[in-house]
Amino acid sequence: MNEELDFVKEMFDKISHRYDFLNRLLSFRQDTFWRTQMVKAAKLSPNSRVMDVACGTCDVALEISAQLRGKAKIYGVDFSPGMLNLGRQKLLDKKNSTIELLNADGLHLPFKGNKFDALFIAFGIRNIMDRKGAIQEFYKTLKKDGRLVILELTTPEKGLFRQIYLGYFKKILPLIGSFFSKHNDAYSYLPESVLNFPDPVSFSKTMKAAGFKKIRFKQMTFGIVTLFVGTK
Repeated sequence: MNEELDFVKEMFDKISHRYDFLNRLLSFRQDTFWRTQMVKAAKLSPNSRVMDVACGTCDVALEISAQLRGKAKIYGVDFSPGMLNLGRQKLLDKKNSTIELLNADGLHLPFKGNKFDALFIAFGIRNIMDRKGAIQEFYKTLKKDGRLVILELTTPEKGLFRQIYLGYFKKILPLIGSFFSKHNDAYSYLPESVLNFPDPVSFSKTMKAAGFKKIRFKQMTFGIVTLFVGTK
């Protein structure tokens, strides 16, 4: 498992310089809409304390800050120094002081329990092999009635769109991704990790087993992403 962790960390470090560009390109700019919906789903109040796990270049954290008009304390956590460096530069450019970044992984968060009103993780949970362990860790850090909000790439379940999507995802996306990122493995790993991710009902059961209640999920853009929400 450590070997896999090192591989994923190295991969994100190497593609970090093109990560935002490729997110926009490969999702046809839908990623910005997905993040907006993700933050809205948490129904945050002003002055909330929030954590963004696998924060990457801080797009989710910045969306939280924007929706709450800077009235929140936000901690961004990521295990990739390359991604965090880009995130820090983005925060400097936007003169945002409400977000603090930390280098850590989702299985060992550097916080005591019962501290956060909400925890977000976008496109990161599928990269954690021990998903149940990670979700249990998330549960510990949340206050009572705190919300876990997860956004993840998923596979459309049936129909013509599924066939079109799989063709794009398996053949075209890796070619575009490797061309722009100059990293051949990263965008081959992406389809594999998504196809291996459990269906929404199965993943919701993992959240329930970790202690979450009021679990709901919403499939967006014909099912290529799913938004999960659970309450402690």
